Amino acid sequence: MIYFDHAATTPPSEEVLRTVNEVMTRHYGNPSSLHRLGEDSDKLLRRAREVCAASLGVQSAEIIFTSGATESNNLALKGAALQYRNRGNHIITTAIEHPSVYECAKQLQVLGFDVTFLPVNGEGKVTAEEVMDAIRPETIMVSIMHVNNETGSVQPIEVIGLQLMATQPKVLFHVDGVQGYGKVPISLKESGIDLYSLSAHKIRGPKGTGLLYVKEGVSLFPLLAGGGQERGMRSGTENVPSVVGMAKAVRLAGVGVQARMLKLNALRKQFIEGLIEIPEVILHSSLEGSAPHIISFSLPGMKAEAVLHMLEEDGLMVSTKSACSSKAAEPSRILLAMGASEAAASSGIRVSLGEEHTEQHIELLLASLNKAVSRLRHLKGGH
Repeated sequence: MIYFDHAATTPPSEEVLRTVNEVMTRHYGNPSSLHRLGEDSDKLLRRAREVCAASLGVQSAEIIFTSGATESNNLALKGAALQYRNRGNHIITTAIEHPSVYECAKQLQVLGFDVTFLPVNGEGKVTAEEVMDAIRPETIMVSIMHVNNETGSVQPIEVIGLQLMATQPKVLFHVDGVQGYGKVPISLKESGIDLYSLSAHKIRGPKGTGLLYVKEGVSLFPLLAGGGQERGMRSGTENVPSVVGMAKAVRLAGVGVQARMLKLNALRKQFIEGLIEIPEVILHSSLEGSAPHIISFSLPGMKAEAVLHMLEEDGLMVSTKSACSSKAAEPSRILLAMGASEAAASSGIRVSLGEEHTEQHIELLLASLNKAVSRLRHLKGGH
């Protein structure tokens, strides 16, 4: 089996598995307990916070551990909206955000907040000018993903952040960094980011664990009330084994980003060059300005699920749109927002690469895809 669905989840690294197993076996104390087992767990938690902070170039007190990116995004948006509603009720985001931001923004609309969903161009991008033009006196927050989970489009986060910092210092800037971290370089401090979400299982860490960077001086209304863990912003006994595993994954992903980009970009180029030779293919990921690990394309008139299962017969795993919404029958909201036709948006396929892939793997994928398209072409002709 060759796994081409890294944007959905990644195979956990051996180092992470060993770490989680050891902590779960030997350090099972509650980090809030005062006895030695509790203190041992608390030390591990503090160390994990320091490791994550160092990798992100921030202070350890600015790291809040969560159950994953969905919780981090919800805490960032709802927590900031409720905390700063005395400043205003306007939030700016884009039409192509992950559901954990997009649906969260829809919920805030129900609660009386005014949300602007910025449109994107054919490459799935917004401009800093469009963001700045949308700001009003009552704007309290801008939330824009770094890398789109379906197409790999990269937003101009640094430019947006610098302009907000220079002209709108009171407007909070949240970035969903889930698909970008470890693949596309970013500096949270230099980009003026106030809130930044990460998920462990997208970077070879354990599922059910994530973090939210909360810049010093930013307050959030807690969504979970309880024992006051995580500086009162996220109550609940911390998942120490998974948090320590995530810290290891965050550190490993933060090392050698440029080398990783070079390798993945070369594989991506190889795949796209073979892909565009298939007459039916519509490519949604731009050759330039996209993340190195995600390629999105459509085969209008062919069922994406049929292609997926034909590839699976050859031991190759790809996906249709994002994993969160791949079981929904409707066309991709992301592709429609980019101007794709309903036929194209209904037949989207996503290939997402990992460091273990080779040129031979890409050749196998292209051969299998050509075979699948040929079979489906023949079946269509037969009708």
